[in-house]
Amino acid sequence: MQALSYRNELPPGFLVASARELYRLLPGPTLVDLPGERPDPLFVSVLQHGNEDSGLRAIQRLLADYAGRPLPRALTLFIANPMAAQAGHRRLDGQPDFNRCWPGTDLAQNDATILLSEVFNAVRGRPLFASVDIHNTSGDNPVYACVNTLDPTCLQLAARFADTAVYFTRPRGLQAQAFLELCPAVVLECGRVGGETGVEAARAYLDGLLHSDTIAQGAPEPSALQLLRSIGLVEIRPDVHFSVGGGDASAEFALDSGIDRLNFRQLPAGTAFGEVRAERWPIRVTAPDGREISDRFFEIRAGQLRLKRSAMPSLLTPSARIIRQDCLCHLMERFEPDGLAAA
Repeated sequence: MQALSYRNELPPGFLVASARELYRLLPGPTLVDLPGERPDPLFVSVLQHGNEDSGLRAIQRLLADYAGRPLPRALTLFIANPMAAQAGHRRLDGQPDFNRCWPGTDLAQNDATILLSEVFNAVRGRPLFASVDIHNTSGDNPVYACVNTLDPTCLQLAARFADTAVYFTRPRGLQAQAFLELCPAVVLECGRVGGETGVEAARAYLDGLLHSDTIAQGAPEPSALQLLRSIGLVEIRPDVHFSVGGGDASAEFALDSGIDRLNFRQLPAGTAFGEVRAERWPIRVTAPDGREISDRFFEIRAGQLRLKRSAMPSLLTPSARIIRQDCLCHLMERFEPDGLAAA
């Protein structure tokens, strides 16, 4: 893996380069410090997953708006994985997932954990205003925010972006989780790769933070933010051969090609997730505390993997590669206002 590069300016051509072209301008993971009128920098990370380019496109539009004039606030930009972006993949074969390798990860030390610890240590002494990590989804999902804490300031950051936020604590080793030690942190999910709505929403959001003196301290009003929390991380077991969309008779578990249509819908018990063609369970569900709870949510009935209780999934995708590299989905539930106060 290439060493971390440091820059105090963007290379010529950056503002018009596609994610696939960035490798021509940057040798690898790059930390860019840009000055601004307010000295406390906004930290923004993009392209932790190389196929998710909304963050890059939002930053390009934002910086183009300020061409020839100073930014309202200093900006520290981390461009994480131009190598995977060149290939159009979430991550390259043999690479770990960058957004599982930040301080606090459960993974053993590797090249990525060393690299991202260097990024973390490079900024930890700075008076960071906030941290924003920008992503896309590969399936049909709305534009929404994610938080790894119920701290009111982070919830305010989420509410400034969208009217829906998801709270989760697994998987470990996320950038936003690590940066909670340094400043308020949020994740922006900008919808499906290639969409325009999320790009413009992220650009406007970042511009607002560059202009803001403070972040509101109290929790958002319930009418301003629908809060969901992950109650189970669903993964296909690594030794299970699966397919999406049929056509593979040898698959032990077969998902429908339109599986992502179930995202952000409250599904009733009995909803089928896929056809099970083997004797063993194809999935594992992990609770936020790390316990396996597969049989709490699912059963195999009539050859189908079915929900045993109502739940709302997110991050379902028709991409078998991304399912294998990430997860099948999160299962979520809504927070009632009194549940939020008690959490």
